Amino acid sequence: MNQNTSAAAAILSDAAQQNYPVSALYVLATPIGNACDITLRALHVLAIADAVACEDTRNTSQLLQRYGLSKTLLAAHEHNEREAAARIVERLRQGERIALVSDAGTPAVSDPGARVVDAVRAAGLQVVPLPGASAAVTALSASGLDDQRFHFVGFLPSKARQRETALQELASMQAALVFYEAPHRIVETVQAMLQVFGPQRQVVLARELTKLFESIHRCPLGEAPAWLEEDANRQRGEFVVLVQGAPPSDGNQADAERILRILLEELPVKQAATLTAQITGQKKNALYERALELKNE
Repeated sequence: MNQNTSAAAAILSDAAQQNYPVSALYVLATPIGNACDITLRALHVLAIADAVACEDTRNTSQLLQRYGLSKTLLAAHEHNEREAAARIVERLRQGERIALVSDAGTPAVSDPGARVVDAVRAAGLQVVPLPGASAAVTALSASGLDDQRFHFVGFLPSKARQRETALQELASMQAALVFYEAPHRIVETVQAMLQVFGPQRQVVLARELTKLFESIHRCPLGEAPAWLEEDANRQRGEFVVLVQGAPPSDGNQADAERILRILLEELPVKQAATLTAQITGQKKNALYERALELKNE
């Protein structure tokens, strides 16, 4: 046995020696594209599981075949998740181990699974997460965006007015925004983002992550629609869209200016500045100076 084989055997042995209790649901991440991104723990759990609850039995069957596995598959998708959860709970009470997977990535993150997990927990049974592939984190790691926080949104509403409302609610958030989008909506979604967020913010269009035609493009939002439309191939595949967070600001200066002007019509400079500071959270001295300027206009 060579050194590499010995190391691989030791790692697999570590995975097998961990505790894998019965009557437990194993929430298991599967690859988002490249089948090699499965973890060793995930393979071990899939091997010992009594059944696999999955979003699409055909997709999961093909994935298991690639690893030389064959398991009883339980359909648990968005249209039957409540009923599937009840059946899974019953099987767990009988002492089974059940793995929960989605078509790709981590279950219950913009994918079915949350209701199953909730039902299992409500029944007092154990849930064991197995970390692995996530399209959102994969895209963030290669984005270069330096926001200290990120806010995961997932899929936006498909209707234009609802989508605009959702984006407006996110416009002032000082965190990188993480969206998922389908290829047939990517152009109109990016155009809607441009209208709400403006042309200066950086956007990252991460397409077909870990797959053969993976591409990750970063540019100002103002350039993104044209870049997508230059080549129809740039609109193919599943997308993760990252948008730079709103720049930090010392309160809302536009609102402060408006409030200060209104109060100055009725109040002395000092009192108007003090009240504006209390309302907006901006600095009173700066507002007092601005109030003097407005009075002298």
